[in-house]
Amino acid sequence: MGANMREDCDSSSMKEQIVNHLQQVNQRIQHFLHSLETESHCLLGDLEELKGEIEQTQTVAASFYLNCYLSPYTEKFLEISTCIQHLSSQRHGALIVIEREEPLEALINAGNKIGADLTFPLLESIFYPGNPLHDGAVLVRGETIVSASNVLPVSGIEAGNKKLGTRHRAAMGLTEVCDALVLVVSEETGRVSFAVGGKLYPISTSSSIV
Repeated sequence: MGANMREDCDSSSMKEQIVNHLQQVNQRIQHFLHSLETESHCLLGDLEELKGEIEQTQTVAASFYLNCYLSPYTEKFLEISTCIQHLSSQRHGALIVIEREEPLEALINAGNKIGADLTFPLLESIFYPGNPLHDGAVLVRGETIVSASNVLPVSGIEAGNKKLGTRHRAAMGLTEVCDALVLVVSEETGRVSFAVGGKLYPISTSSSIV
């Protein structure tokens, strides 16, 4: 994924989950190799199941690494985690930009200044449908909500044959040109992802950042 990751993030129990997932995937692959050598069984259905297991492993790993990427830049990951879990369960769309090393003012179209301490009730209320600030992205710097309703550069990338929503393309677009990390909650599905380095990773809201 990239640099700027906390050195001691292996304290999380999620690392053990990742190891267990990878061991299970490895066992399945070894079984498939043995089957190819000794049987005439078609593996296409088995490989489809394996694809699902790998995607689950990626989701757990992304949740783990999100903490590693965020922790050097904000002490508010518990508040952010609580907020995105609430937003996800209610299917309230959200776009949260975490500034890291590179200043972002020149890369975004500024919205409304907030300048308030980051708390999960405040962050959640910004994205409540009907709130005039809910459209656009919230900019977080350290422990502060700097602004809301910011407009981000939009990526032209599409995922396969499925077009990404505007929020996801905006998250990818900003992270293509800077080191920011952007959290996205889908309004349609409630699923949570984060973008870094121009790529999008799904995360598990059951364990999300903490």
